Amino acid sequence: MLLRKTALVLALATAALLTSTATANAAPAPATAAPTTPFAAAAAANPVIVVGGLSGVAVAYEPIAARLRADGYRAFIYQLPGLGLGDIPTSARAFASYVNQVRANTGAATVDVVAHSEGGLVSRYYLKRLGGTATVGRYVSLGTPQYGTYVANIVAFLGLGSCAGVVACQQMSIGSAFLADLNDGDDTPGAVRYTTIRTVQDELVRPTGNAAVNDGATNVLIQAYCPLRVVGHLGLVLDGTAYTIVRGALVDGPVRPHCLAL
Repeated sequence: MLLRKTALVLALATAALLTSTATANAAPAPATAAPTTPFAAAAAANPVIVVGGLSGVAVAYEPIAARLRADGYRAFIYQLPGLGLGDIPTSARAFASYVNQVRANTGAATVDVVAHSEGGLVSRYYLKRLGGTATVGRYVSLGTPQYGTYVANIVAFLGLGSCAGVVACQQMSIGSAFLADLNDGDDTPGAVRYTTIRTVQDELVRPTGNAAVNDGATNVLIQAYCPLRVVGHLGLVLDGTAYTIVRGALVDGPVRPHCLAL
């Protein structure tokens, strides 16, 4: 099963590179949706950048971006360069440029970040190593292997070209030099408000606890509040309950997931 999943990810990534690399890295166009709920009106000043994960094409993140826009946020989607197959610090430097584009286009001093999977590592590297804490107000990660994942280790162990030749996969392996550097010292630098969201059904982040960070972050396990909620790794960007946690984090609210949200 793991071999088939790996082959599928690489096949999708290759196809996406040929068809959609230009879309997400273009200069962002200002969002035009007006606030539709009082809940978001007070927080809509910060644009929100949705950061994709490994092999995640921009269109896959439209559902969560659409929810954000419906709540009054100016939402943008950032597709990782090369679909995130390459070096994570290099992707973080490209992300830094994109953040500046969004700030220039919107006139906002700071942005908020909602990042899925590898996108959470790219964003956190930007915050910790590239001075991003000055331009980000809130950081929310969805199923990010903050301390690595055994899945990446297993792929390497099977001899598939050392993570099938995918640099980011190597860097997301537990014990990698990249993660040792990223997690050295304070996990939550600056005045940024950090929230991580994880699910026990995450097929790609194992152990699940590795999706949390230390040093004052709000770490939310969906099933701790909603035991019957089934949410997979990709489902974190589609699930209604997960979105209610994201929405609360963006207004610095308490953790109150809506367990029946669609």
